[in-house]
Amino acid sequence: MGRSLLRILFRVGLLATFLLAGWVVYLDAQVTDRFEGRRFEVPSRVYARPLELYDGASVSAAGLTRELELAGYRRGSGNRPGYYQRNGQRFVIHTRGFLFPDGEEPARQLSLRVSGDQVSGFSVVSGPSSAIVRLEPARIGGIYPAHREDRVLVQLSDVPQPLIDGLLAVEDQNFHEHIGIAPLSIARAFVANIKAGRIVQGGSTLTQQLVKNFFLTRDQTLVRKANEALMSLLLEFHYSKDDILETYLNEVYLGQAGNRSINGFGLASQFYFGERLKNLDLHQMALLVGMVKGPSYYNPRRHPERAMARRNLVLKEMAEAGLLDARQADQAQNRALDISAQPSYNDNLYPAYIDLVRRHLARDYRDEDLRSEGLRIFTTLDPAIQQASETAVRDTLPKLVGSEHLEGALVVTGKDSGEVLALVGGRDPRFAGFNRALDARRPIGSLVKPFVYLTALKQPERYTLITPLQDKGFVLEFDDGRRWQPSNYDEEERGEVPLHRALSHSLNLPTVRVGLDVGIPAVQDTLRAFGAPTPIPDYPSVLLGSLSLTPVEVAQIYQGLATSGFNTPLRSIREVTDANNQPLSRYSLKVEQVADNGAVHLVQYAMQEAMREGTGRSAYNWLPEQLSLAGKTGTTDDGRDAWFAGFSGDLLAVAWVGRDDNRGTALTGASGALPVWSEMMARVPQYGFSPVVPDDVQYHWVNVGKQALTEEHCPDARFMPFIIGSEPEDIYDCGGAVGREIRSWFEGLFNE
Repeated sequence: MGRSLLRILFRVGLLATFLLAGWVVYLDAQVTDRFEGRRFEVPSRVYARPLELYDGASVSAAGLTRELELAGYRRGSGNRPGYYQRNGQRFVIHTRGFLFPDGEEPARQLSLRVSGDQVSGFSVVSGPSSAIVRLEPARIGGIYPAHREDRVLVQLSDVPQPLIDGLLAVEDQNFHEHIGIAPLSIARAFVANIKAGRIVQGGSTLTQQLVKNFFLTRDQTLVRKANEALMSLLLEFHYSKDDILETYLNEVYLGQAGNRSINGFGLASQFYFGERLKNLDLHQMALLVGMVKGPSYYNPRRHPERAMARRNLVLKEMAEAGLLDARQADQAQNRALDISAQPSYNDNLYPAYIDLVRRHLARDYRDEDLRSEGLRIFTTLDPAIQQASETAVRDTLPKLVGSEHLEGALVVTGKDSGEVLALVGGRDPRFAGFNRALDARRPIGSLVKPFVYLTALKQPERYTLITPLQDKGFVLEFDDGRRWQPSNYDEEERGEVPLHRALSHSLNLPTVRVGLDVGIPAVQDTLRAFGAPTPIPDYPSVLLGSLSLTPVEVAQIYQGLATSGFNTPLRSIREVTDANNQPLSRYSLKVEQVADNGAVHLVQYAMQEAMREGTGRSAYNWLPEQLSLAGKTGTTDDGRDAWFAGFSGDLLAVAWVGRDDNRGTALTGASGALPVWSEMMARVPQYGFSPVVPDDVQYHWVNVGKQALTEEHCPDARFMPFIIGSEPEDIYDCGGAVGREIRSWFEGLFNE
């Protein structure tokens, strides 16, 4: 019987050994696979465009302050990177420096003034001299892994030694001696916890903590603890102490930002102090070390007293371990927590814009790579213009008729660059839902008219700005018996009007007549050349804007009008690098001429006239009279859609206002969308639109009144552009005193 029992026990032991060996092999594969493969899934980081500072740079004092705060700069007298001082119009900025795709921008101390929305007196007080300095770009969001973790990877060589020393002194004094587990520490912790009747001391090594965070759940079970011990031994067997410590520094959980976790000391430094890890002071490093024990319990923003006590305990233990002398410890303990007022880490600040960025990135990158490879994405977003755009939508919609049901969208681009500087997808700019700027495909109404007239003006032998058009009603009958009878918005008919007035006053009847004359296919070709997506309706109603586009698509086709016939594809990204700053993609400016610039120049003239005396004239209720602008209103049936698209010398913007349920409103383009557009433009420093006159265009005084053109009747004349060879015979030199005031006004449109 005794021998049988021994044989049974031997076999059970043999089986257990075999199973344990198999389990160890399995755990070993788990450990090596994770460490040898992708250790971390690091989110892509999305940055705004950097602000360039130099004498003459266009920026307001409020805009500069906003940019600094968005980038995590702190206002105060601290003479160190990441601080700024403002005294009225005078700024002193201590830049942090930044690793841009084209190289390192070093830290500097800058002095400058901002007056009249312009930088003056710019100088570099300390650091390498430069006439132009780029500020660190604000991080505006990220593309995150599914597990919602976020981190900024750091290398062990970049971590300040006092932080490493403090961490080991508090969490694992024998880290460099043990083999992954410390039996004596576990025994001491067990005895201390039994005496206290609760958990007062932990016995886990840093290696065990890393295994628990990296591989296992937080369940307090014997099986998990056994796995933790075995995996810790295996981790120490395969990898060096430095490798394990570096991984721990990047993995440890140190807080929560909304639904995303703050992992690692690199991101925690930015989240709590708005500083890079290498720039922290001793008392700040001690606080982060102390928070390892309980990030929520010792959260310095919610529980500053607890955090202060824990920090001072860490400093005391560092002093007892001989890492600090008494004077250093006392000085650090007497410091404030120095937490930044707001977390410099932010969730996606501009969800509608990030949506556009992700769609552009999808052309070149897999979603899983965007979520895990730590890419650095440098966008074209201008924080000051984005702020102005959000404010314009948020503040203007409540003032409009039927405001409780209204929604809006706004797209702002660089007129010449095609860079998307700002994008608002709805009246709540923080709502990451339906993005109207990208997905609200609505009829564009009279926004189509410049393209109808451009198609005609490309034939200068037939059409000029003063070609008389019939503003009279008519009926179209189709082969199937259907009838279509267009009318003007105001239901009036004016008889005969010149082409420029038909466009600037947005008259429907002359537009349809011109469109039918040049042919709907020709108008379709013009729209496609300017970037309108297909299909484009081939019904006559397309001449009055039955074509449905999104605000971003409208911005695309108007970009060509703003740039004198050069189609510039919109872009939201400048460059993409990998986590090591190696370039992956560069999205450069691409330009293609799609229309004769002489014909486009004539359309620009009529669009400027629309702002001075046509449907866009109310813009000057917000904007200075001397600012030259070009634009066009758009309204669809029953006011379902109110549009405005227009540009200055710097910016092109498209505004849309309407209801999500597509019901009618009491608004027009002028009363609904134009106020949003004007409010935004009024908040941004810029220059007037002053197009270069093409070589094949000349200006002449021509008669636009009923009187014969003479010196006495120069007030009935207008200084207008013509493609050479298309000018009328009755041109006149109205350069005398009678016509001087009128001449200067019209010449001013193009010669600012």
